[in-house]
Amino acid sequence: MADKLIIVESPAKANTIKKFLGGSTKVVASMGHIRDLPKSKLGVNIENDFEPEYINIRGKGDLIKSLKKDAKQAKKVYLATDPDREGEAIAWHLATILKDENNKITRVTFNEITKGAVQKAIKEPRDIDLNLVDAQQARRVLDRIVGYKISPLLWKKVRRGLSAGRVQSVAVKLIVDREEEIEKFIPEEYWNIYANLEEPNTKKHFEAKFYGKNGKKQEIHSEDDVKEIIKAIEKAKYFVDDVKKGEKKRTPAPPFTTSTMQQEASRKLGFTLKKTMSIAQGLYEGVKIPEKGTIGLITYMRTDSTRISEEARKSAKTYIVSTYGEKYYENRYYKTNKDSQDAHEGIRPTYAELEPDKIKEALTKDQYKLYKLIYNRFMASQMAPAIYNTISATINANNYNFKANGQSIKFKGFMTLYVEETDSKEQEEKMLPELKEKQEVKLDKVIPKQSFTEPPPRYTEASLVKALEEKGIGRPSTYSPTITTILERRYIEKEQKQLIPTELGKIVNKLLIENFTDVINVEFTAKIESEFDEIAEGKEEWKKMLREFYGPFEKELEKVVKLYTENEENNKIAIASAEVEGGFYGKYTRVEEIMEVAKRIGAKKIGIATCVGLIEESRIFARILKLNGFDVYGVACKVGSVDKTDIGLDPKYTCKTGPVMCNPILQAKLLNKAGTQLNVVVGLCVGHDSLFYKYSKALATTLVTKDRVLAHNPVGALYQTRAYYKRLLQQPLWDDEDDKKEEK
Repeated sequence: MADKLIIVESPAKANTIKKFLGGSTKVVASMGHIRDLPKSKLGVNIENDFEPEYINIRGKGDLIKSLKKDAKQAKKVYLATDPDREGEAIAWHLATILKDENNKITRVTFNEITKGAVQKAIKEPRDIDLNLVDAQQARRVLDRIVGYKISPLLWKKVRRGLSAGRVQSVAVKLIVDREEEIEKFIPEEYWNIYANLEEPNTKKHFEAKFYGKNGKKQEIHSEDDVKEIIKAIEKAKYFVDDVKKGEKKRTPAPPFTTSTMQQEASRKLGFTLKKTMSIAQGLYEGVKIPEKGTIGLITYMRTDSTRISEEARKSAKTYIVSTYGEKYYENRYYKTNKDSQDAHEGIRPTYAELEPDKIKEALTKDQYKLYKLIYNRFMASQMAPAIYNTISATINANNYNFKANGQSIKFKGFMTLYVEETDSKEQEEKMLPELKEKQEVKLDKVIPKQSFTEPPPRYTEASLVKALEEKGIGRPSTYSPTITTILERRYIEKEQKQLIPTELGKIVNKLLIENFTDVINVEFTAKIESEFDEIAEGKEEWKKMLREFYGPFEKELEKVVKLYTENEENNKIAIASAEVEGGFYGKYTRVEEIMEVAKRIGAKKIGIATCVGLIEESRIFARILKLNGFDVYGVACKVGSVDKTDIGLDPKYTCKTGPVMCNPILQAKLLNKAGTQLNVVVGLCVGHDSLFYKYSKALATTLVTKDRVLAHNPVGALYQTRAYYKRLLQQPLWDDEDDKKEEK
């Protein structure tokens, strides 16, 4: 029987902590959450003030029995789950299940898994912070409501298996919006003019960039402007107007937060967000180090704080001074963003003396890379600034102005150890020769360069995280799972690190914008996040926040649902299509599905709007329909024998395809006259099908989509490029690790 029982989330964390404690202490793992909302239903009693209906997670029955037994036998129970809202909620659920009848259950937290931190935490237990629990409950309940209420709409309108979410839908919107910006972007021409100059005394060459005329900046937008300027300067004398020398300081970046770690690991190491978080989790929970045993190498990796403890600051000073010298050290305090959760520190190494190269052999290749990144970033954050000598010169040629800039590193400071990827270009040295005012310099050649403005770049995982963070959407724990989800749902694809919306993503985004404006509104979503923060701080009551959200949300939902419930035709079609999909998914061909839906909506008269190139296929389709009791009316695309030139088409476009035009409007009108109840498009051209849908009074669906190149299967090209089999080549269909996690 153990005097003390410590419950953590993971076995790895448990194994590390065991090493720090005596034999009278037992450490066990809950394997994450032990209670959650049910998967099979909403699990939130909205009528009872949004009361969550938690259940024990399936498959954890034996584990719960074991935890109860251990807790009953222990004199004291310490809930040592992670030091954030999610960890606090897990602790609360554990306390609820274990039923603390003897007041022996308490809460402990530590930001790093080291002997000192763990022992200190056990000496300073506290009550469960119900404000943090309520903030997590508010997020969980609200996300469940949004997901369960909106997702069925996507199933009806698009297909089953899709999902919507408060954060994931906003992330998709950002990517779709960016793609639209790119598509609409119109490049604008601009020019730069460079003068390659020579300092006569030293014969050193340097480059100056055109600035303007008579000290006023001038932009160049055409080749004519370039020619005019070059004509004025190519035979002119060049004089140095003024020379300015100075110093510039660069300060180091702060220690990592979750998002900055994810961004930098993506840029420098090429890691996905998911990979970064998985490796960081392992470094936090413990790695076996020679002569030290299993220890946590970094602090908790889910944080948006840059605050550093005094103890860590002192250890950094000792390392920097002993390694580089006193002048390389500067005691720095970083201000945490006012919207950040400052419950724990920024991400840093737990032991300053464990330099990455000293323990390289104990780490995997990827662990070493990420640990080195974290270690160097933290140490650099406590180092002196880099100092540059700067020089700038203005050159005059016939009243036209050129500017030349140079810099050289005087003192590397923190750059000795670490340079942020985004700053790497700024550290480059660019030397100028010694120049004096009024000095003449010689022109070697003038170099005009034409350029065009470029559209904004597509998001990468790193830049999307940065955008979400800047806009106040999501929190450290949500970035990685959000991007993983929208990739798995095929709302976006990743191509050479770029995130590109799929057609499915665009369709879902459009549908949500049309029906649930607030849910995927950036400002609204950010406001919700700040309200979660207020709940965590005890400034707002969580169910009140849910009530205020649900009122407008329910009205939006009601509007959409009414289109299915109050419109008889919409209702009939939606139910029929859902029934056919649910009853015959993967069993019925498209032809069979059309007939089944037609039967269920009472459509006996079927119209076929066909391309003459698919006339034989249409006849076969018609025979099948007749055999199954339908009345069939067919109209070919060339009906009416109207000459293409009659509508203003240039005769040159009739050479290959003939003089008679396709007439989808007349096809629709003839089928309307016949009183068809369901029309089926068989291979109408792009645009012609649109006109047919526009003028058809009956419901319309498509059997064949014309594509003369790909045997009427345009999606085949998508499969071949990146959408389907490429995924199978990149990763196995079944992931053993995922299976293990699912089992847990």
